[in-house]
Amino acid sequence: MTAMRDAALASKAWPFEEARRLLRRYEAGPPEKGHVLFQTGYGPSGLPHIGTFGEVARTTMVRRAFEQISDIPTKLACFSDDMDGLRKVPDNVPNKEQMQEDMNLPLTRVRDPFGTHESFGAHNNARLRAFLDEFGFEYEFVSATEAYMSGRFDDILLTALDRFDRIMEIMLPTLGADRQLTYSPFLPISPKSGHVLQVPTLERNVSTGTIVYEEPDGDRVEVPVTGGNVKMQWRPDWGMRWAALEVDYEMFGKDLIPSAELSSRICRTLGARPPELLNYELFNDEHGQKISKSKGNGLPLEDWLAYAAPESLAYFMYLKPRTAKRLYFDVIPKAVDEYHQQLRAFEGQDDAARLANPVYHVHSGDVPSSNLIVPYSMLLNLASVSGAEDKRRLWGFIKRYAPAAAPDTHPDLDAAAGFAVAYFNDLVRPHRTYRAPEGRERAALEDLKARLETWGGGTDAEEIQSMVYAVGRENGFDPLRDWFKALYEVLLGSSQGPRFGVFIALYGIGETMALIDQALEGKLS
Repeated sequence: MTAMRDAALASKAWPFEEARRLLRRYEAGPPEKGHVLFQTGYGPSGLPHIGTFGEVARTTMVRRAFEQISDIPTKLACFSDDMDGLRKVPDNVPNKEQMQEDMNLPLTRVRDPFGTHESFGAHNNARLRAFLDEFGFEYEFVSATEAYMSGRFDDILLTALDRFDRIMEIMLPTLGADRQLTYSPFLPISPKSGHVLQVPTLERNVSTGTIVYEEPDGDRVEVPVTGGNVKMQWRPDWGMRWAALEVDYEMFGKDLIPSAELSSRICRTLGARPPELLNYELFNDEHGQKISKSKGNGLPLEDWLAYAAPESLAYFMYLKPRTAKRLYFDVIPKAVDEYHQQLRAFEGQDDAARLANPVYHVHSGDVPSSNLIVPYSMLLNLASVSGAEDKRRLWGFIKRYAPAAAPDTHPDLDAAAGFAVAYFNDLVRPHRTYRAPEGRERAALEDLKARLETWGGGTDAEEIQSMVYAVGRENGFDPLRDWFKALYEVLLGSSQGPRFGVFIALYGIGETMALIDQALEGKLS
């Protein structure tokens, strides 16, 4: 264990770099609260998306890395800002008219448009928690509504009231002239309408812990800042939450860098030390646009899990958190195959290499073996050319390639076969486009078929691959990638594809010859 800890203290894997930075926070001794607190934040104004999951997964990776290099206990709080007022009806929900009627109510008072929970906030919180639980995260779920109304934030809210002017000095220079006239860090919850009101604070009384504001109908109302009668504007709220919960570490999207800086200043104003922070790049959709909960243009959590195991998603989240990545359906096959490549590599690596391997962080050091002997991308191509409706069809090809394989002995492969069939039928079949072979391509395909007819080399994939290379070279393809691009576009209806020797070994020599005939006769569609 000492050797592994020494390797962790030197590892350049980003979770260990973050863990060492956090450890320096407590060089003089552990925190008085007895643990290091990691936090992730979630705004339940829209349905959870993969970016939300990614924040929890990445934070957990840093948490586990910290536990490798320190004996200080850790906790993870997943905080939901569910007391925020509903400012916009999301695009991807039913019963929009009902939600429109509930505008400006706290999310935990907005009626659930899906009719399954007591509120829209509760619905979205449940969706997030169900996924986190399914993946096995260890966390404490913290509801803003519960924290405000139970009195958990009361002490720090009274401090904020006392230091109201200092908070205003931080916030006002960041606002436009009109907004400066109406801004207050406190948002009263109207006792008349239940709305979260964005109104000026007309009076404040530190001795009684109250503020005075004006209702839309002109009435002046005095309310305590404690007991859930107000919530804070979100930048002051962020800093207040760090101070109240004594948060030590949090990640956030790159677009929130200015807000994090303001919240850090507010946290210090409230007498607390801001957490160690890491900003990460945002995910983009298939059009290069930022993923938005309200637009619903991201890849939903359940959609990734319809086509791949959750470990592949965690692997995708590990990769280069400070680099923007396109997050759409077509990243799934590559993520699955790379994940299993890393699993296979892990078995032969030394401690330092293992700590740098993404799968170490995906599995918190308890890394399983891979039995995916046929890549996911290859299973997709088999599903495509065979028109597979279920995974049993694919197993017919798999058994030819690996006779000893079976669903019960190769569960990763069995699961991937089912995912590949679903992916093909849902996402590939409706959009695949074949093209007819052109002059040189037609001659090369005829040559390939003729060589397959007399092929005596068995089903060794590398030998078949060498023969396919020879066909391309002898038919004048330079560079050779043009030959393989033609094979993919003509035979598979795709611009890219598998290592073709492996494909033939799996699909079968006779079946490949029949596929070439169909292409030459223009029967693929």
